[in-house]
Amino acid sequence: MTFDELNLNKPLSNALEDLGYTTPTTIQQNVFSVVMSGRDVCGLAQTGTGKTLAYLLPCLRQLQFSKEKLAQLLIIVPTRELVVQVLETVNQLTAYMNLTAVGVYGGVNLKPQAAEVQKGMDILVATPGRLVDLLSNGTFKTKAIKKLVIDEVDEMLDLGFRTQLKIILDLLPPKRQNLLFSATLTIEVEKLIETFFNNPVRVEAAPVGTPLENIAQSAYEVPNFYTKINLLKLLLNQDATMTKVLVFVATKQLADQVYEEMDAKFPGQLGIIHSNKAQNQRFEAVDNFKSGAFRILIATDIIARGLDVAEVSHVINFDMPDVPENYIHRIGRTGRADQKGIAITFITPADEEKQEAIEALMNYQIPLVPLPEDLAISEVLTEAEKPKVHMKMPEVKAPKREDVGPAFHEKLAKNKKVNVRRDHAAEKMLKYGRPIKRSGKK
Repeated sequence: MTFDELNLNKPLSNALEDLGYTTPTTIQQNVFSVVMSGRDVCGLAQTGTGKTLAYLLPCLRQLQFSKEKLAQLLIIVPTRELVVQVLETVNQLTAYMNLTAVGVYGGVNLKPQAAEVQKGMDILVATPGRLVDLLSNGTFKTKAIKKLVIDEVDEMLDLGFRTQLKIILDLLPPKRQNLLFSATLTIEVEKLIETFFNNPVRVEAAPVGTPLENIAQSAYEVPNFYTKINLLKLLLNQDATMTKVLVFVATKQLADQVYEEMDAKFPGQLGIIHSNKAQNQRFEAVDNFKSGAFRILIATDIIARGLDVAEVSHVINFDMPDVPENYIHRIGRTGRADQKGIAITFITPADEEKQEAIEALMNYQIPLVPLPEDLAISEVLTEAEKPKVHMKMPEVKAPKREDVGPAFHEKLAKNKKVNVRRDHAAEKMLKYGRPIKRSGKK
């Protein structure tokens, strides 16, 4: 099947032709007719399967020109990076259409975004927190909303946006079409669907948890952090096919640590992105990685879903993720748009349980590869890797003291006072030689 067989209008067909898209993916093909029918949709698909185009094409096909410039299509996504990415795709698809799209997200000044929203638009792409800000101060009007898209809803709920989502859904017009897209269908997602959706049609592109067929997976068993660093350097030096490498780490601190260790070896080729970085630094790192200025991008799971970079050659799991589903999202950054991809994972002895959970989710065993013979095995451990000695301190009891009396000591002489009755007349006689009497009043 090709895009020509879908009921697209000429502007959308021309835009797809410019982008070089000819064949829809499974999720795009399955979702299109359901959305066009007006039914609510719950789309389940793995990352990298083209979900963004799956909801944008039918929504843009049905969007009508309005002089009022009040938003008719609202798209809610979990991260700032995803706002930018979706907005870019919208602008590409509407190149031959007279539509205006605006993107808003937190972490930056509200006033410029509010001013842009007040100018008017047909499509708004927003993160939940910033959207609540715009709704609270009356900047964003919802009365013209005809379609609502919530993308990566499971990630949104994991990030703690449950309250914001409920506020937004309560303020939207009840007569609207709801489109929800998620990689996993959790209990929280089910509750959201039951409360706010109208008997949605479920469209599933692939069973959740199955490894993507066009991604070759492998794993190395390594003993510690510094051996991982040595292995990463070795692979990057020896493998010329590693042209665009995304390295995932567990924490912000580890991301900084890996960057420091790698920067001297690969100066000017390295970028880093995590939530402690300023917004402009995050965008700049992603832009440099997309353009090829950076060969390597070190990242936390903040962009496991919110990054769409063409031709990522390799994904390296420097650390195993705590949440098994995040492994699927991470490796899904490569092998996109029917391209081949490679995912390599470093596994330490402490990762055994995480490995088992990931393999159980995928129903697939990650093939183990022997370590290179010329790899330097480090004996140095980081503070986090050093074994912790938990010793129970014995309770020390004070020895019993024999022949000990009450806590008593002699008073100082000045403190030895005795209460006595004073003879004032005698004291006066002694002092003045005669008794002093109080005279009567005259």
